[in-house]
Amino acid sequence: MPTLRRFVGVSIAVAALLSGPALFGSDTILIHGHIYTGNPKAPWAQALAITGTHIDAVGTDKEISNRRETKTKVIDLHGRTVIPGIIDSHTHMLFGAMAIHGFNLSTPEASITAADAATLVDKIKSFAASHPNDKILFGRADFSTVPATAPTHELLDRAVSDRPIVIHNISEHALWVNAKALALAGLTDQPVADRVEEKYVIRDASGHPTGILLEGAMEVVERAVSAYLPLDDKLAMLRDASHYLNRYGVTSIVNATGSLAEIQLYAALRDRGELTVRTRTSFGAVAVNHHLAPDFFADLDKARTLYHDDWVSANLVKFFADGATGPIPPLTYEPAEYTKLVTELDKRGYQLMTHATRGDTTQMVLDAYRHLEEANGPRDRRLRMEHAFVVWPQDVPRFSKLSVIVSMQPFACCSTNGSNNNPADPTITDRWQTYEKSGAVVAFGSDWPCMWPPDPFVGIQAAVTRHIWQPAAATREILGMEFDGAGQGAATETSEVYSPEERLTVEQAVNAYTQGSAYAEFLDDRLGTLDPGKEADLAVISQDIFTVRHDDIAKTRVLMTMVAGRTVYEAAR
Repeated sequence: MPTLRRFVGVSIAVAALLSGPALFGSDTILIHGHIYTGNPKAPWAQALAITGTHIDAVGTDKEISNRRETKTKVIDLHGRTVIPGIIDSHTHMLFGAMAIHGFNLSTPEASITAADAATLVDKIKSFAASHPNDKILFGRADFSTVPATAPTHELLDRAVSDRPIVIHNISEHALWVNAKALALAGLTDQPVADRVEEKYVIRDASGHPTGILLEGAMEVVERAVSAYLPLDDKLAMLRDASHYLNRYGVTSIVNATGSLAEIQLYAALRDRGELTVRTRTSFGAVAVNHHLAPDFFADLDKARTLYHDDWVSANLVKFFADGATGPIPPLTYEPAEYTKLVTELDKRGYQLMTHATRGDTTQMVLDAYRHLEEANGPRDRRLRMEHAFVVWPQDVPRFSKLSVIVSMQPFACCSTNGSNNNPADPTITDRWQTYEKSGAVVAFGSDWPCMWPPDPFVGIQAAVTRHIWQPAAATREILGMEFDGAGQGAATETSEVYSPEERLTVEQAVNAYTQGSAYAEFLDDRLGTLDPGKEADLAVISQDIFTVRHDDIAKTRVLMTMVAGRTVYEAAR
């Protein structure tokens, strides 16, 4: 990973220059710490100094204390461990904002499903009563995405009939809505104009919409929700989501869905001084195919031109090669169509990321990426594949060969079949160590709110243990979603290990959440390690994750999060 290391030599030289008596004082110094810098030549330090948004120096307590002046703020770490700020390489922040604003029926502690109709209705009624001013009631839940066994709007109508209810499936590939939300979206017995959207509107035998929308059909409701919600409500939810992410040491994210309108919301928060995570947002909606239309290119070009600073950036296009509903994820593109699209967008200089979970679709994506490189010539593309759960053995080496970043979510592993939807398929999934050894760049993320909460320490523990998790009784029989993931939906951890040879070290897992993710968003020269000259993004944590029992890593709590030299979260004492 030569690009990730390109500034190491300069950083070491600057650190040496600044380690003597300071020529001027720093704004803030952190001393008496156990600081993991991520720099392979100097991975540990006691202290660091910050001026403005940047790290001035990293070194011993004595060296950094030399930078103290009357104006300097001193933070005594009392031996606490510090790591670089977490860069979540795959989130859906707008959906997450809706989720924390609404009711959550699928938490690590419990999952309330339609099978327990009385409890579900009572929970929603109670939430509605305590939020009388919410124009739309948002929720998150486990529910079947197989039409014959999926719930219907009638159950939600029993809970609330006078306001729209929009419940996101934990996969974010399906919605369950009440009759009021169907009316808001204009969903009637008449087919939707867009045939692809209509394909995934679930209807009963008489043609009535049932209240379940899969994959691309979600856009019918999402458009209506966006138009109905006031701007101030959207901004308030995103502001709260930004602070929520900071609680987990998250300082930067990549949004794996988005639009020009969503990017403009982040820009508005930035301008108000209320955005506390750095955002890079892709263009793409869940399982909706792109088309090379003039308005699409106009929005892309406008976003790239206007938004490319430290807080709000674009120039990224997201594709979905398959979905995430039903017994096996549905295909989205024909290979020739997909190849044509990515080749044209790459020619125009956009970075590309593609959701792919099946063996055939991961192969299709790699074939298309190879083609666009041959067609458009060499450049620093940083092509990405999201999830890459099932990759056929012959395709694994191609990630390194084609310089394709593997953007993965360790939360999603591991059931007895890894992350494979097909129990008959023996392909080993989530091959993190194999990718590391091959030289491929691995970037970790949460896929929040698909995984709840977006706690990187749960992900790190999953990456270093690969313990098999068993779904809770409430979710075990739900079709189209065999397994929620590590610590999700009341799943229970076992002592069994799935493919132990693919376990990572703690350092590798942390680096995937920091250095790998920084590289994936073209920010490895500014983020990902705690080196002089880089941005002061860091997290102070409650225990030394590098030495505690691996089974205890998920117990880690963030005590303080700093972004651009500013404390954006501090745990209550």
